[in-house]
Amino acid sequence: MSTSSLPRLGFIGLGVMGGPMAGHLEKAGYAVSVFDALASTSQALADAQADITARPTPAEVARHSDIVVTMLPNGRVVRDVVFDDDGLLAGWKAGALLLDTSSAEPWITRETAARLEERGIAMVDAPVSGAAWGAQAAELVFMVGGDQAAVERVRPLLDAMGRATFHLGPLGAGHTMKCLNNLVTAITLTATAEGLAIGTRAGLDPAVMTEVMNESTAGSWITRTHIHQRVLNRSFDDPFKLELMLKDMGIAVDLARQQGMPAPISSAGQQLWQAASLARGPGVSVSELVRWVETQMQVEIRSQ
Repeated sequence: MSTSSLPRLGFIGLGVMGGPMAGHLEKAGYAVSVFDALASTSQALADAQADITARPTPAEVARHSDIVVTMLPNGRVVRDVVFDDDGLLAGWKAGALLLDTSSAEPWITRETAARLEERGIAMVDAPVSGAAWGAQAAELVFMVGGDQAAVERVRPLLDAMGRATFHLGPLGAGHTMKCLNNLVTAITLTATAEGLAIGTRAGLDPAVMTEVMNESTAGSWITRTHIHQRVLNRSFDDPFKLELMLKDMGIAVDLARQQGMPAPISSAGQQLWQAASLARGPGVSVSELVRWVETQMQVEIRSQ
């Protein structure tokens, strides 16, 4: 496909994940209009890459875009970016498409999409897994919801930013999968930290314990990529925020409640993460959950 035939793109939300993602789209040959709540962030990205242009408002991004990608904190922020006075809808024409890669509430996503459909604008939800390193390396995994035609329209963009795409069903299915994925990850981190704390107090080396888990049934993404890299070296520096994980757990628990399901393990885990969030404060790394477990159990998970 020639550069002239490529759709014009917009990207809103240029944080730890969004900045690299927008950069990969530009490297793939797309002209990208960008906006971030922090104007210096969008201007810095525009200064660094020739075919990225900073715009002053979401509406201006929409005026220069056929497809706009959002990477924002939650569905309410996405909704505001679309419908505020200087939001995307103020600049869009019929035929545009919103590709939301945020981690959002599926019911808000469906509400936003219904309002956009009235104006002839399509929507696809495609939240990601892969963390900051996946965004930087274009190794993200996309969990996608939307009708087939809209999904195929954005697939080249997903391919440019990630390594795998899973179309899970109609609009909202991607955001449903995302919150469930993070719920399971959070519960796994909690159980792993508690197990390592018990073993450390009992005299086992948590480094060796982690290796045993990696070769046994307790192995997980957490034991492979988090314990040695964030806990045993005492850095606790995963860029993903504890409060964002807690938000996703809350979406999953709310989803269960809407379907009349008790979800006792998930609800108990949510309460533990709420306590950790209150104790560790706003803006801390998700790794701080382990430090909170250490405080509760009065033991540091340190290798001998």
